[in-house]
Amino acid sequence: YSAGIGLITGASSTPLEIAGCSQQYLTENDVLMCDPSYKMRSPTMWIGIFCGGFLTVFLMMFRVKGAIIAGILLVSIISWPRGTDVTYFPHTELGDSNFDFFKNVVTFRPIKNILAAQEWDVSSHGGQFGLALITFLYVDILDCTGTLYAMARFAGVMDEKTQDFEGSATAYLVDAVGISIGSLFGTSPVTAFIESGAGISEGGKTGIAAMVTGICFFISVFFAPIFASIPPWATGCTLVIIGSLMAKAAADINWRYMGDAIPAFLTIAIMPFTYSIAYGLIAGIMSYILINTTVWLVEKASGGKIVPMDKQFKEPWTWKMDGGLFPPWLVRAASGKKDFWKPHEMVDHASSEHESVTEVPSSGVAKGLGPEEGSSASSSKVRRRSVQHEL
Repeated sequence: YSAGIGLITGASSTPLEIAGCSQQYLTENDVLMCDPSYKMRSPTMWIGIFCGGFLTVFLMMFRVKGAIIAGILLVSIISWPRGTDVTYFPHTELGDSNFDFFKNVVTFRPIKNILAAQEWDVSSHGGQFGLALITFLYVDILDCTGTLYAMARFAGVMDEKTQDFEGSATAYLVDAVGISIGSLFGTSPVTAFIESGAGISEGGKTGIAAMVTGICFFISVFFAPIFASIPPWATGCTLVIIGSLMAKAAADINWRYMGDAIPAFLTIAIMPFTYSIAYGLIAGIMSYILINTTVWLVEKASGGKIVPMDKQFKEPWTWKMDGGLFPPWLVRAASGKKDFWKPHEMVDHASSEHESVTEVPSSGVAKGLGPEEGSSASSSKVRRRSVQHEL
């Protein structure tokens, strides 16, 4: 419940239900539930919906830069003063503690209690360690893959031929290094998060945007009291807006054939209910294999006489991709290319530019030509190379 605007809580007869009541009217039995007489009466929820939601949408529709940040800041500033119904610092023990921390503005806490706190002796529970390692490995791979490719498609940088994006290998390497270093510092996983869509929606699609974000994260370490006091209802509607922008990719799903539509729907539906991108991908992959393998076996057993309805709409699938089974950077490295981390387009473009730059002699005396003839020959040579480069 603490995440977002608090619109949804648990229920006794159903897994979830509409809530929207203030914190003091939440009752905790087996699950956290909202008092029915106070549903949809939370002032913080309505502040988040109108100031952080509809206002942000209005600004985005008119292409106002910084619309998302403006909505978050407005809700945060409204929620910081004490003594109001929408305050983030109520006069409770927890509220007083949070407000005392907020008043510090600038602070730095030592990390000696969590730095290098790992226990490396796993001899007594080696089997559990191996199981946990494999579990975290495939969960992170699927989670990172789903996030990276969703962001790449949202940014419009996906190559439809290879189904890859520029710098994908570097992104995976950075993710692996970040998670490894983050674990040593005792932090939560330092990986790619779906919240990156907020930056992409504001126009950030290059490495410069990522570098600026990293610098801002470093600065925020010293201003933790401010950033830690941004209420969840200030950012909840922002994620809903980003989700709606990303949902347009669902139009590309092949809904005409159930063998493609059902796995896609399971992937989309299971992610929010399990709070895991990895579980959604696993559900989609396994259901796709089960459904389409069974259909293939029935077709083979019947000699092609029994085929599913709308089979003609099935999207063709093959493991032989145009870009190859292995990542492009790995193929370039195996072939001995020095700049294997750069895409072919960048290397070819750089080499063509290098060839187009030639030294033009000031006269043709060295070639036995007159000054005018040499200048004319050199000019025509440069023009030919320029035309070839443009073609």
